Amino acid sequence: VDNPGGNEQRFSFRQLAESSRRAASFFARQGIRRGDRVLIVLPRVPQWWLAMLGLIRLGAVPIPGTSLLTAKDIRFRAESAEAGAIITDGDGATKAEDFPGIRILVKAASAAARPDGWKDFDAGLRAADPAFDPEPTRSDEPGIIYFTSGTTGQPKMVVHTQASYGLGHRVTGELWLDLKPGDVLWTISDTGWAKAAWSSFYGPWQMGACVFTLGAGGKFGPAAALQTLAQYPITTWCAPPTALRMIVREDLSQWRFPHLRHCVSAGEPLNAEVVNVWKAATGLTIHEGYGQTESVVLVGNFRSLGHEVRPGWMGRATPGFELAVLDERLREVPDGEEGELAVRIAPCRPLGLFREYWRNPKENAERFRGDWYLTHDRVIRDADGYYRFVGRADDVIKSSGYRIGPFEVESALIEHPAVLEAGVVGIPDSVRGQVVKAFVVLRKDFAASDALRIELQNHCKRVTAPYKYPREVEFVESLPKTISGKTRHAELRQRAQL
Repeated sequence: VDNPGGNEQRFSFRQLAESSRRAASFFARQGIRRGDRVLIVLPRVPQWWLAMLGLIRLGAVPIPGTSLLTAKDIRFRAESAEAGAIITDGDGATKAEDFPGIRILVKAASAAARPDGWKDFDAGLRAADPAFDPEPTRSDEPGIIYFTSGTTGQPKMVVHTQASYGLGHRVTGELWLDLKPGDVLWTISDTGWAKAAWSSFYGPWQMGACVFTLGAGGKFGPAAALQTLAQYPITTWCAPPTALRMIVREDLSQWRFPHLRHCVSAGEPLNAEVVNVWKAATGLTIHEGYGQTESVVLVGNFRSLGHEVRPGWMGRATPGFELAVLDERLREVPDGEEGELAVRIAPCRPLGLFREYWRNPKENAERFRGDWYLTHDRVIRDADGYYRFVGRADDVIKSSGYRIGPFEVESALIEHPAVLEAGVVGIPDSVRGQVVKAFVVLRKDFAASDALRIELQNHCKRVTAPYKYPREVEFVESLPKTISGKTRHAELRQRAQL
């Protein structure tokens, strides 16, 4: 759908199968071969799905990237991955003018308007062989590569096999998304994020469910999102916490969602306040899930398994994964204590975990240690097996002997009616080692003031342990985000020390 109420395009699974054969045929004629790495930088247009299917059928390795990438970003990815081809639209073509490999353009206005050296995907698809049948790939071959969102430095290349995402996301579709044939799933996600592969590609299609999407022209807005849920037969909805925090600030009493039965969220921790407000207004519970670009869903509140949702907790371990909370010496810590979340990889490596960081032996050695894959995420597990997110290993604040997770303080802050978003970091302190500093984005009806700063500090003392309150509060227009929408705490730490 272009926009709520706009033009619609529908594709059956039979049409997708034929289009994937045509796309694979077209790519092969351009010189793309099995194992070749291909950048695909497209917004939410049908050609993204068709190109992805064609590349996978051919055995080439797609490397999705968001349309927000700059020319420098594209060059970095192309050189790092040694990409042999790029698939993009007109906007992307202007940023990839110096790309040396095969260049394929989507939605070329005309042959005359197509830049020199670019092949027309749409015309090529129409002329391609609908019966093209390349040699099957093996399950252990590279299937897709994602660059991480870069919250802790330069993005790394995450290599998934044909099986680790292609088959691994069965648990995402069946258990977490709780999809069945005929369901309609809408995921608010850019095509360049791994979340699109989770919930707009592998997960739903393994279950025979329909993928709904708003086209590239459909800009996100809380009111438009609510209108979409009300207007279309969407049964399952996946939205990131950033979007949900804005949506629950709307007047939800005027909306009805007659088809909606299941809501999920992932990408970063979800604040309990958001879950409670949405449940009170709609009667629907948001089921949080946790995973990484490197994995499928690892922890979740699984509606399909009858799990109780505990707001503020990510859920329980995904069936098929053995998880543990470890200390620095890779020893399991008791329930209730903080440690690093780890995935057991020996004696059997679970399906749904990536193969490696490509050409990055240092990172591979750091993350694969002994019998474990280390997530670098700090968590607490309770006696019932529920996990609570504390923060990235680098983000945890150590103040006067206490360990403070930024998410706890951020959650406390957004419970205040003046706060739209908050980012919390630790800053150096000669007495306490570190103290908490909060960067706060206010809602449009509120203005920054010393009185409000004190009010927010007192609010935090009331709703969380007093030692966690932010001793410094800075009001800002926006928070720095990765291209996948996560708060860049490392950048906030740098800003705090200027």
